[in-house]
This record gives sequence, C-alpha cells and structure tokens, in this order.
Amino acid sequence: MVTEKKTKKPIRRINCKRITSAVKKLFIEANTVLETDVIAALKQSCEREESITGKQVLEKILENADIACKNKMPICQDTGLAILFVEVGQDVHIVGGDLRAAIEEGVRQAYAEGYLRKSVCDPLSRENTGDNTPAIIHIDIVAGNQIKIIAMPKGGGSENMSAAQMLTPAAGAEGIKKFVVEKVAQSGANPCPPVIVGVGIGGSLEQACILAKKALLRPLVSENNNTNERLAQMEKELFARINELGIGPAGLGGRVTALAVNIEMMPCHIASLPVAVNIQCHVARHKEIKI
Repeated sequence: MVTEKKTKKPIRRINCKRITSAVKKLFIEANTVLETDVIAALKQSCEREESITGKQVLEKILENADIACKNKMPICQDTGLAILFVEVGQDVHIVGGDLRAAIEEGVRQAYAEGYLRKSVCDPLSRENTGDNTPAIIHIDIVAGNQIKIIAMPKGGGSENMSAAQMLTPAAGAEGIKKFVVEKVAQSGANPCPPVIVGVGIGGSLEQACILAKKALLRPLVSENNNTNERLAQMEKELFARINELGIGPAGLGGRVTALAVNIEMMPCHIASLPVAVNIQCHVARHKEIKI
C-alpha cells in the first residue's frame, strides 16, 4: 500500500526590523505617490465632468498629485491617522521583538523621517502624542508563511463624515441605499470630493465599520469589480444616485461627486442589519507589501 506523504510548509522566521523598515517605507510612499488606479479614475472623471469649475478642480488635483510624486512631497497636508491591515501567516515566526511594537516603530520613523504631519492626540486634552502613534492596527491570522501589510493613512476630514447605524431588518436594501446616499449628501464638501464611498453591510456594529474601511482598498476601475451580483448592482445604483447629488469636485458643483462606491458584506444576526459608511477623499492613499 502506497501512502501519500504530507508536505508541511516550513516555518518562516521574519525579524521585526524588516517589519519596521517595511512600514516606514509604505507610509512615506503612500503619502507622496497616488496609486495608478486612483490617477486613472481622476482622469476619467475629468473627461466626464460637465462643470467648467469642476473640471478645473479635477485638473488641479491631478497636477497636485504629479508635483507631490516628482518632488517626494505629501499629496495633502493631512498625512493621516496611521491605519494598517496586517495578515500574518500561521507558519510565520516573528523574531527579534514584538509585532505591534515593530509596526508602531515603523510609523514613528515614517512620520519623522518623511516630514509628515503628526496628527494623533489625546481625545480629551488634545495634547499631541508627538509621533503619530498609536496606530490603528487590524491583525488577521491567515494560511501561509508570509506577512502582508497594508498601510492606509486616513485623513480626518473624510473620516469625520463616516457613520454606522443599526437598521431594522425590515429596512432591507432600500433602507441601506437611503442611509448611504443621505450620509454623502450631509457630508457635502467636507470630505474633499470627489470621494470614494466604502460601505460595510452585516456582521456586528464594529465589523460593519471594518468592512466599510476595507472596501476602500479595492481597486478603482471603470468596470464594476464586485463578484457578488447583488452588491455590484447596488454599487452601480448608489454610484449614479450619489453623482446626481450635484455636490461635485471640492463641493463646487458638478457631475463628479464620487469616484466609486465599493460594498463589502457578511452575514449578520437575524434581529440586526448593521450598516457602515466610510468616506475617503480623493487622496485615496494605501500601499501594501508582502514579506
């Protein structure tokens, strides 16, 4: 009788110094270089914008991004709260220190050496922590022997316009769409449109918020890229309704209020319908690396 040998993945040792170095590089790059999909979405929006003022705003946004990239300068003066999504392979052994401490040190070095504005403060005294830490770190254990790190500097103006609500199950899809459109309409010019609208549906209160933020990480493409047909249709409808609001680039009126609407969903309790909206400004910054 021939027995099949089971191959076991080797444990990979990753030193904390590599993690710190990667995090520092990611936050500096994210704050100075916009991803190509964001640039492409802005250019497409400039072509379809009918308002002369709106078109001029979009042209200036693109010019600003180009200057920032060429001169290695921050795209925006608000260089963001440091948010990270970290996937740690179960076959990874981290050596030389503590994972969270290594990430925090990377953020600290990035905001000092990259000359990035430090925006983190005590909620009550408003005293600045001085190094843009602590960071918001979401860690998931996944299969494999790699670490994937996504750095997402998030500006305060757009984050302030985000919200979550526990709808009744009877609200259904129409209730969700109504909530999303109302939140964008209430935001007006505050989140620096054109915006990306991340929507999280289901789970629990906090999970819906995480889903909404993760939705902002999806690539911006002209063709809808949601594999769930129900959600793809909802994204298409919300995208049209939001752009009919007339808020426009920089809130000065126009056809282009949103670059995209991205929805993520998971099952929830039978008595609940959690929904979260996370709004991202046109400076949609995120960079990732696999170690």
